[in-house]
Amino acid sequence: MKRLIICEKNIAARRIAYILSNGKAKQGRIYGIPYYYFDDTIIVGLKGHIKKLDFPKEYAKWSQIEPKKLIDVEPVKKIGEWRIANAIRKLASQAKSVIIATDYDREGELIGVEIMDLLPKNIEVKRARFSAITPGEIKKAFEQLEEVDFNLAKSAEARQYIDLIWGASLTRFISLASEQLGKDFLSVGRVQSPTLALIVEREKEIQDFVPKPFWKIKLRIEKNGIEFEAEYPEVIWDEEKAKEIYEKVRRAKEGIVTHYECKLKQDVPPPPFDTTTFLKEASHLRISAPQAMKVAEELYMNGLISYPRTDNTVYPPLPFKNILQKLAKVYPKEVREVLSMMRSKPVAGKKFSKDHPPIHPVDAAKLDGIHAKIYDLIARRFMATLSKNDVLEVKKAKINVEGIEFVADGLIIKEKNWRKVYPTKIKEKVLPDLKKGEKVKIIGARKIKDKTKPPKRYTQGSLIVEMEKLGLGTKATRHEIIGKLYERNYIKGRSITPTPAAFAVVDALKEGAEIITKPDMTAHLEQEMDKIAEGKKSFEEVVEESKEILRKAFELLEKKEDEIGEAIKEAVEKQNYFGKCNKCGGDLILIKSGKGKRFIGCSNFPKCSNSYPLPQKGSVYFEGEYCSKCGAPMITVIYKGKKWKKCADTNCGKN
Repeated sequence: MKRLIICEKNIAARRIAYILSNGKAKQGRIYGIPYYYFDDTIIVGLKGHIKKLDFPKEYAKWSQIEPKKLIDVEPVKKIGEWRIANAIRKLASQAKSVIIATDYDREGELIGVEIMDLLPKNIEVKRARFSAITPGEIKKAFEQLEEVDFNLAKSAEARQYIDLIWGASLTRFISLASEQLGKDFLSVGRVQSPTLALIVEREKEIQDFVPKPFWKIKLRIEKNGIEFEAEYPEVIWDEEKAKEIYEKVRRAKEGIVTHYECKLKQDVPPPPFDTTTFLKEASHLRISAPQAMKVAEELYMNGLISYPRTDNTVYPPLPFKNILQKLAKVYPKEVREVLSMMRSKPVAGKKFSKDHPPIHPVDAAKLDGIHAKIYDLIARRFMATLSKNDVLEVKKAKINVEGIEFVADGLIIKEKNWRKVYPTKIKEKVLPDLKKGEKVKIIGARKIKDKTKPPKRYTQGSLIVEMEKLGLGTKATRHEIIGKLYERNYIKGRSITPTPAAFAVVDALKEGAEIITKPDMTAHLEQEMDKIAEGKKSFEEVVEESKEILRKAFELLEKKEDEIGEAIKEAVEKQNYFGKCNKCGGDLILIKSGKGKRFIGCSNFPKCSNSYPLPQKGSVYFEGEYCSKCGAPMITVIYKGKKWKKCADTNCGKN
């Protein structure tokens, strides 16, 4: 054997072997690990990171070491996938060269570099970089091999190192202080905590919001049988002023048009998908960010879309018509439409990077379920970016009624182009053609009282956009951070609501060491890690800077350890309350058995033995609702991005 190709996962290894061998590759196994071979080539897949960064074994017991001391403990890399490591060693011993073909990003570079000490010394190692697992891209990548980027790998390793030290030391401190140990530990993290703080601060804004009343005056107007609405152009904060205007116009029979304009407006298609905008749009389909990313990665591995982790919204030169021909297998009507209205240049967004193109389809297949939904979203967005602008007719009129000016607007789609393939919501509003000086008939007036609304809660999509704006996390990690917040029972619901534990942890960190909850520090460290990738800073410099920030935070936290612990304990008790017992009136609370299984039990035990089993996976909480049939609490469950409500009593027919 002359060359060994190492991929990130088995599914990628199998597909790349099929492409490079023109379908002739055969499968073998070594130490139970599948590999593929043809001619003088063997291809094997990893399982992502086969090494795990962790503290030495002697630091595993939380109660036996002060959390702060972890800052200066040197983590070690341990092999977690021994069978894969042994397979790599064995296969590499027969090779003359090795090609690393892991995902082309920071994390992929590190995954590749981590296996290099398993290879024979002085063996030639090259790097294959590609953005899609298609025949054209793969063959080109293996014809134009590059060098391994050790700086890029080091920047990923710095993130791994920093996040371990921050996460482990702060998590242990908060959990020990509040006596939340075992499966109930309270996680804290460099990116996770400022993200949670955003959610908590938004919720506080909503809770503290005091609605302010205001009034609107609207008129119903008619011309040639077409009714439309005109509105007083300013928000009226004073009720007396609203009454005065309303009284002047409510009996009016006609108004005079003082201004009218009608313009055609070019409505440009949305730009190509980067990771953030893709996840935001997927959230509109009620698909969670972790789910959407998982499905996108599977579509990429199966050669259907380009690499889904990208900051780019500007297409490089791509075979657009060739891709459209492939899409015609699934979207024949839409492709005919696009070809008939294709723009001279695809739409470009504001963000450009050289690593990967925007997310786009590279092949087509008929799919089912969530895979079909995600693929359809990506395919239609791609087709929209190649299509002509829609043309909107925008109208505006000013109408004088009893000396008071009202404004009427109109908007209709005059020429639908890109929206034929990528439907988006747009509120059309009919306004008839008017002329300056003409009279129109008033058929009614309304005085409407309203009030200001609090800010909206974050959705997963809007939170990811905010995280990107503030420099929290990366395109590859933001969805994972949000998933972790759900798993740790810090947040719940589609409109993200923080739990009592979230309030307590964020308030405790703010009170103790506010820097941990601010995005500035995290964003700064992200920039420093970018400098490692660019060769401008060393791994050691950036890691030491992060440790110094953490040491200062601990100096502040340790002074308030008792207060922090008590506040969190109180909040967790509130979070574990599941309503009143329908047998004795006691409190129903979440309890862990000796084996770690959770259930709902009555606080009056052993006098009252009322209890209910709980799902052992996912987040569970009580929202104040009781079963109308049996009186037991209704519990809400969130697991793998899905949410449902059920009666706690498994014997109740309402489940």
